[in-house]
Amino acid sequence: MTTPNTDIIIKTEHLTKRFRKVVAVDDLNLEIRRGEIFGLVGPDGAGKTTTLRMLAAIMDPTAG
Repeated sequence: MTTPNTDIIIKTEHLTKRFRKVVAVDDLNLEIRRGEIFGLVGPDGAGKTTTLRMLAAIMDPTAG
Protein backbone atom coordinates (compact mmCIF):
# COMPACT_ATOMS: atom_id res chain seq x y z
CA MET A 1 0.00 0.00 0.00
CA THR A 2 1.28 3.45 -0.84
CA THR A 3 0.91 6.56 1.24
CA PRO A 4 -0.56 9.74 -0.26
CA ASN A 5 2.66 11.75 0.05
CA THR A 6 4.80 9.26 -1.89
CA ASP A 7 2.56 8.66 -4.92
CA ILE A 8 4.02 10.58 -7.85
CA ILE A 9 1.12 11.70 -10.04
CA ILE A 10 3.02 14.02 -12.42
CA LYS A 11 6.62 13.52 -13.47
CA THR A 12 8.67 15.10 -16.25
CA GLU A 13 12.27 14.43 -17.20
CA HIS A 14 14.11 16.86 -19.47
CA LEU A 15 10.83 18.25 -20.86
CA THR A 16 11.63 20.71 -23.65
CA LYS A 17 9.58 22.65 -26.19
CA ARG A 18 11.07 24.66 -29.04
CA PHE A 19 9.28 26.83 -31.56
CA ARG A 20 11.85 27.13 -34.35
CA LYS A 21 14.71 29.04 -32.68
CA VAL A 22 12.75 30.02 -29.54
CA VAL A 23 13.00 27.68 -26.54
CA ALA A 24 9.75 27.98 -24.57
CA VAL A 25 10.48 25.24 -22.00
CA ASP A 26 14.06 24.11 -21.43
CA ASP A 27 14.93 20.81 -19.73
CA LEU A 28 12.16 20.83 -17.09
CA ASN A 29 12.40 18.12 -14.41
CA LEU A 30 9.37 17.96 -12.15
CA GLU A 31 7.76 15.59 -9.63
CA ILE A 32 4.40 16.30 -8.04
CA ARG A 33 3.08 13.88 -5.44
CA ARG A 34 -0.51 13.07 -4.56
CA GLY A 35 -1.83 15.53 -1.98
CA GLU A 36 0.67 18.29 -2.79
CA ILE A 37 -0.44 21.76 -3.77
CA PHE A 38 1.70 23.06 -6.60
CA GLY A 39 1.89 26.50 -8.19
CA LEU A 40 3.49 27.34 -11.52
CA VAL A 41 4.48 31.01 -11.49
CA GLY A 42 6.69 33.21 -13.61
CA PRO A 43 6.73 36.23 -15.88
CA ASP A 44 4.94 36.46 -19.24
CA GLY A 45 6.60 34.25 -21.81
CA ALA A 46 8.22 31.95 -19.23
CA GLY A 47 6.57 28.78 -20.60
CA LYS A 48 3.83 28.22 -18.01
CA THR A 49 0.99 27.71 -20.49
CA THR A 50 3.19 25.66 -22.81
CA THR A 51 4.12 23.39 -19.89
CA LEU A 52 0.47 22.87 -18.94
CA ARG A 53 -0.46 22.15 -22.56
CA MET A 54 2.24 19.49 -22.75
CA LEU A 55 1.14 17.94 -19.43
CA ALA A 56 -2.45 17.83 -20.71
CA ALA A 57 -1.29 16.23 -24.00
CA ILE A 58 -2.66 19.16 -26.00
CA MET A 59 0.83 19.93 -27.32
CA ASP A 60 3.70 17.54 -28.06
CA PRO A 61 7.08 18.25 -26.48
CA THR A 62 10.19 18.60 -28.60
CA ALA A 63 12.06 16.39 -26.10
CA GLY A 64 11.44 14.71 -22.76
